[in-house]
Amino acid sequence: MITDPSIGFLIALVGGYLIGSIPFGLLLTQAAGLGDIRSIGSGSIGATNVLRTGKKGLAAATLLLDALKGVAAVLLARWVLGDEQALVAGVAAVLGHTLPVWLGFRGGKGVATALGVSLAAMWPVALACGAVWLVMAKLTKMSSASSLTAVIAAPVLALVLVDSEHAIFALLVAALVVWRHDSNIRRLLAGTEPKIGQGR
Repeated sequence: MITDPSIGFLIALVGGYLIGSIPFGLLLTQAAGLGDIRSIGSGSIGATNVLRTGKKGLAAATLLLDALKGVAAVLLARWVLGDEQALVAGVAAVLGHTLPVWLGFRGGKGVATALGVSLAAMWPVALACGAVWLVMAKLTKMSSASSLTAVIAAPVLALVLVDSEHAIFALLVAALVVWRHDSNIRRLLAGTEPKIGQGR
């Protein structure tokens, strides 16, 4: 295990970012002959936008793979670098998904990857956030509203269920996800945000 904290931080940051930046949504839709997913809907590479192709299987695969890359980033960093750097790698993985260098820093909105890093870093919080998402999805029928509520709840849940270090981790992840949902927030405030599976 690498013991120098500065080197460990750098490896966790770069490694987590590179893992997170793998654009599974784009790769899967191109392999399926559907072209560039960024040309439709919200322009995102995430599962919600893949669902707009009408291919539920591809959307589910994108969701799973985007979550798994978050899990992988945290678990690999924990194995090589330790628990503290695993949290760094988790935040970096979400950053990589939202701003992948390979795609001109135009990526997804980070929800599935945030779920993955949370499952690996603090699974009770991830499960609680999943329950929050499901309740909000039932009430609002809006993916963005559900996702935003879940990630905003995460730091509070982490503070209650785990510790302050994980709460800071959850806060950083939430900040990235909320930032990437800026257009959704504007539509939510305007009352024009579409339901799940519709529009942008």
